[in-house]
Amino acid sequence: MKKSIVFFLSLVLMMSCGTSKQKKVKYNSENEAKQTEENKTKDEYIKKAELSKYTISTNHFPAVGQNERVRFLILHYTAIDYPLSVKVLTQKEVSAHYLIPNAENDSIDLLVAEDKRAWHAGVSKWGKFENLNDTSIGIEIVNKGYEKVGNSNTYFDYTPTQIKKVAQLCKDIIERYKIEPTYVLGHSDVAPQRKLDPGPKFPWKKLYDEYEIGAWYEVQDFYLFYNSIMNNSTDLGNIEEIQKQFKKYGYDIEVNGENNEAFKKIVTVFQHHFRPEKYDGIVDAETYAILLALNKKYK
Repeated sequence: MKKSIVFFLSLVLMMSCGTSKQKKVKYNSENEAKQTEENKTKDEYIKKAELSKYTISTNHFPAVGQNERVRFLILHYTAIDYPLSVKVLTQKEVSAHYLIPNAENDSIDLLVAEDKRAWHAGVSKWGKFENLNDTSIGIEIVNKGYEKVGNSNTYFDYTPTQIKKVAQLCKDIIERYKIEPTYVLGHSDVAPQRKLDPGPKFPWKKLYDEYEIGAWYEVQDFYLFYNSIMNNSTDLGNIEEIQKQFKKYGYDIEVNGENNEAFKKIVTVFQHHFRPEKYDGIVDAETYAILLALNKKYK
């Protein structure tokens, strides 16, 4: 019976979650000598082959022609409590690099080393990139997600301590890997047809305003587009053009002009992220103005 319960909760967790340019370096004999000396102390941190008969030289490390594996930072909620989150994320076919507990302490759990691939994003896409497990770091936050109340979902709050932990951890990862603002995303952003986490209670605007984490639109651009849309009501009727704008920002969307359920799911998760006060899946003037303002700023 216990195995059946754990298996079921594993499924719940799996359902709730699944290019920086290098600067050119001029080398001369002085640079190379200095680099060689530095490498003597840094070698222990470089992952490389260890051979019994040969020495692996790092005199010319690193080469210019490379980039980071990590391009994305993806946030999730676990939808289950802390003990079960640990069990599922360490003993089942799902994982994440970091787990943020809901206890009021200073602890953050490392579950998968950053240079390893964690299985947190599943079938996912953002812009031209697919299967984002290959190019992302995943952070799971212990949070019950939501409960059904009638025909709608009621989402649970994150604790202030959790958000402070998330902020410091995200800031550190973003700075080390030079992750672009529009590549700091929720699981729902990269898998909108099947995921809702981290949900509308996740404070994206707070992270942007207080920590410069992620993307957000400029208010003046929003009002520019909002007033234009209000003066031309036909804008909201052009579903194909709206879909093109969602695709331009990064969402995996079929541009077909159909106002169907798949399109509504994308609009809903977009509203979770950028207009959490109202997430009905309907593209109104406010939602469309936010989207256009984001594309003006970042695309």
